[in-house]
Amino acid sequence: MRTLLLFDGMAMVYRAYYALNGTSRVNSKGVNTSATLGFTTTLYDLLKKFSPTHAAVAFDLHGPTFRHEMYAEYQANREPPPEVIPNSMDDIQSIIRAFGLPILTCEGYEADDVIGTASHWADQNGFDRVIMVTPDKDFGQLVTPHVFLYRFGRMGKPDTLMGTLEVQEKFSIQRPEQVKDLLGLWGDASDNIPGIPGVGEKTAKKLIDKFGSIEEMVAHADEITNDKVRGLVQKYGEQAIFSKQLATIALDVPIELSDDLLHLAEPDYSSLREIFTRLEFRNLSRRIA
Repeated sequence: MRTLLLFDGMAMVYRAYYALNGTSRVNSKGVNTSATLGFTTTLYDLLKKFSPTHAAVAFDLHGPTFRHEMYAEYQANREPPPEVIPNSMDDIQSIIRAFGLPILTCEGYEADDVIGTASHWADQNGFDRVIMVTPDKDFGQLVTPHVFLYRFGRMGKPDTLMGTLEVQEKFSIQRPEQVKDLLGLWGDASDNIPGIPGVGEKTAKKLIDKFGSIEEMVAHADEITNDKVRGLVQKYGEQAIFSKQLATIALDVPIELSDDLLHLAEPDYSSLREIFTRLEFRNLSRRIA
């Protein structure tokens, strides 16, 4: 079975750091290794869990993306990362490569778009299963019969592997691609996507269930029976359409993809041992050895 595992790199790094931040791991040299240890453990565990034939890790680059060109306020409310995260990136990327995984990036695009393009490419090229590893609900829009979303659990809840049925049930929608319609309506605070003020998740689901898409909702706003909601849609309809565009993950990022590039290589155990020894990851080193 040809299985492609796609990791949302920076989301995993943040998750790893904050998961261990209450009990930060600092080695004998005074280096905080929380993000690196948590990321590596998750990467290793999921490679063992799914035994993929192909895999890659996608990262954002530091420059602006096409969404910033569309909307200057995109992600404007994000705070800079804790210092330990950028300080950990060289080691994290070295570990990824030592595990035999390529790192995918593209200037002007986010990791979301890189993963979207790679998952679409694999879906079109006969892969049996594509698994996108991320905590981000936005990726639900990409799920197909062969593309799955693996979301990390929160607040003690287990991780979940979501296919088309699970996405449809979670968001009360008829098709996974309607996730971007929901995001266009209720917005996204983390990315500073405005949506329609005053329209939350419950109302958004009802509107998409009735009209199928934001565009149809705006075109038939006079059919909305609730006076307040109708007024909001008439006032902010174009903003909702624009928000949907911002929330839509690109499937056409100009990156080179091939079976050979994504094929999971044999780990470089010598490099892994060297890195783990330097960082003092003794338990992890024993597990992998």
